[in-house]
Amino acid sequence: MNSKRLPIVAIVGRANVGKSSLFNALIERREAIVAREAGTTRDSISAKAVFLGQQFWVVDTAGIKDPEDDFEQSIQDQIIQASQSADIILVVVEADVPISNEDRQVATLALKSQKPVILVVNKVDRASNEEVFAFAKLGISNITATSVTQSRGIHELLETITKNIAKVPLRNEGERLKVALLGRPNVGKSSLFNGLLNKQQALVAERAGTTRDINRAVVRFKNQEIELMDTAGIRKSGKIERGVEKFSVLRALSAIEEADICLLLIDASEPNTAQDQKIAGLIKEAGRGLALVISKWDILSEHADFDYDGLIKQVSNDYEFVDWAPLVVTSSVSGQNITKLFELVLNIKSGREITVSTPELNHLLKRAVREHPPAGVKNHSPKLNYIVQETDNEIPAFKIFGSQTRFVHWSYRRYLERRIREQFGFFGNPIQLWFIEKHEAHPAGKKLRLKSGDN
Repeated sequence: MNSKRLPIVAIVGRANVGKSSLFNALIERREAIVAREAGTTRDSISAKAVFLGQQFWVVDTAGIKDPEDDFEQSIQDQIIQASQSADIILVVVEADVPISNEDRQVATLALKSQKPVILVVNKVDRASNEEVFAFAKLGISNITATSVTQSRGIHELLETITKNIAKVPLRNEGERLKVALLGRPNVGKSSLFNGLLNKQQALVAERAGTTRDINRAVVRFKNQEIELMDTAGIRKSGKIERGVEKFSVLRALSAIEEADICLLLIDASEPNTAQDQKIAGLIKEAGRGLALVISKWDILSEHADFDYDGLIKQVSNDYEFVDWAPLVVTSSVSGQNITKLFELVLNIKSGREITVSTPELNHLLKRAVREHPPAGVKNHSPKLNYIVQETDNEIPAFKIFGSQTRFVHWSYRRYLERRIREQFGFFGNPIQLWFIEKHEAHPAGKKLRLKSGDN
């Protein structure tokens, strides 16, 4: 399949140089905001940003806090993972602190990655020009001076970032469908990966991944090439101990962006975790197809007091914010439902490719508004006039034109999404709803772009 992978910008550096503050500054200066969905949990490690029409992920790799404890190995792990998964590396230093050996190590390893590297000299409000210029000795030619507290240099840094990612190519691999297996460590991803290969005999190729801990294999099912990607487990931030594990989220995020469809594995014995929900939120935010796969079914089903219906209900409630994602129960030991996953991903692919004519959509909108008019807020009554599908968008997306559209309540957006799904499907895929004032130009004019369910 053909899609554009959003670039990933990784922020690296030693502790206490202002990486997290810079991260917050970059994602807050956005022209379009992707709000956090209710029901998801997300820490500050990653977020999507938009600047001058260019979308990209920003990843904060903060966490190296004990220089005396295996620092050299940790910093090498940090740069290795950033160079493998990111498209641009931001090396952050403190303007008012002389160059340290750690700064030199970070800069040297970043440059060896052969990726674009930007040196961010932060906290320039506390340093002289002479101190700032001294950082040119690190050998990084692209330098931006910033002060997050004074909002200095952030716009310039965003401009430099977008200039360096403007040439990211479209992924073009014919009709190959990419499927990523995601989840926490020891949830059964590798077992499922091997089970899928054993069940599908038409093996085309198997190779080690270009990114550490991502194994890949290509199979053919019903004349469709499918590339399976077995990713490293995503641990809860507080439980990540070594430098190499610090970047499991970064590697998985890279896999999400590369994939067309994601299979999120959920341990049947521990189905309700905030970390699983966070991963589901990242997948939805990236606009990828999603299936929830309950793994290790054989272990739980052996218990006499096991409540199947209760488990399914619990998972459905916990993941209500992605209620469009199909739920399937599997066991890599017994092989239960393993082959059905191939059928499932093809159905999700088909759901992603649905197009609906404008007359059909407007007939649905008129009926939905007539049966349940939008109430609005603050004494403003939205008027919804017509709807069209954005056919050149990678994600199923719809533009709804009207007046006072910014006052449409988030619950009404969910109502419209539900009506669209009931009528037309889009199985296993997120939907975007864009509410646009009918007098505003599109796409050049001002518009309010919101995901369905944002509030």
